[in-house]
Amino acid sequence: MKVKLLVTKTDFNLPNLEQELKDLDINYQVDFVEEQPELVSILKIRHSPNIIVDGKLAFQHVPTEGELKSYFKIH
Repeated sequence: MKVKLLVTKTDFNLPNLEQELKDLDINYQVDFVEEQPELVSILKIRHSPNIIVDGKLAFQHVPTEGELKSYFKIH
């Protein structure tokens, strides 16, 4: 499973979101909206942060820990 955070360079949610994913032992990479215009266009991204899983948009907001656990089926 490939998890990507697609965020703006000034997204103040990034540190907290990264910590949540690390706490849940989810590997991820960070890409910036400013450097991915084709992906922004394809996925119709308008806000930050976004979580993309295996090329599909999973979240267009800061998910709660519960939402992340449920999505990734972590108990």
